Amino acid sequence: MKALLLAAGLGTRLQPLTNNIPKCLIEIDGKPLLEYWITMLINGGIYPLLVNLHHHADKVANFINNNPYREFVHTVYEEKLLGTGGTLLKNQSFFENEINEPLMLVHADNLSLFDVQAFVKSHQNRSAGCEITMMTFKTTTPQTCGIIETDERGCVQAFHEKVANPPGDMANGAVYILEQSIFDYLASLKKEFIDFSTDIIPKYIGRINIFHNNVYHRDIGTVESYKAACVEYPAIADRQKKSVAVTVGAG
Repeated sequence: MKALLLAAGLGTRLQPLTNNIPKCLIEIDGKPLLEYWITMLINGGIYPLLVNLHHHADKVANFINNNPYREFVHTVYEEKLLGTGGTLLKNQSFFENEINEPLMLVHADNLSLFDVQAFVKSHQNRSAGCEITMMTFKTTTPQTCGIIETDERGCVQAFHEKVANPPGDMANGAVYILEQSIFDYLASLKKEFIDFSTDIIPKYIGRINIFHNNVYHRDIGTVESYKAACVEYPAIADRQKKSVAVTVGAG
């Protein structure tokens, strides 16, 4: 399965941290956000990867060119930002294949830890009619996120994007697996800039399966959130490694 990693954002809410580096390259526990994604996805069997570039594009390209997985990572420069859906549509040819394989879409300027193959299997076992699988997580700041409501099948029935008093704390993690049919819908919009939260998700209500990330996911959207991740992530990652080691040893 191929994946699109969105890494072109300006990161204005993280200034001054992002004055001289792009958001996707800010470090947590000594590693850039983008490195976590590249390593986790490729080790989980998701490749090749396409990374879009814009803000400090030369620095992101240099990082990728010096990454040990560089042979599996491609880049594309966006002269102007196209939105999540616009970038996906612009690069449709990268994802087309003869077996009509689904693709993964990742906002690579967030921090996440999860079982990649469990995510894939969730999509494979989705309810009939669902064309998207959305990763979700529990948030402590629901008013800053896209909050979802689901039915008994685990399909999204309502979506509340950054509202004052959302009904719950299960949030959209902005990581998706999409069927190739998404391209027909994107093309039907007949516009260049396409926002996933406003142009796509509302039209797919009832057709979105969820995969809940119960390991770790944080939106690195503010300096406060970044500082929290720097404290939280090392301990969680270490605990996860020990859990995997115990499981392997038991086997």
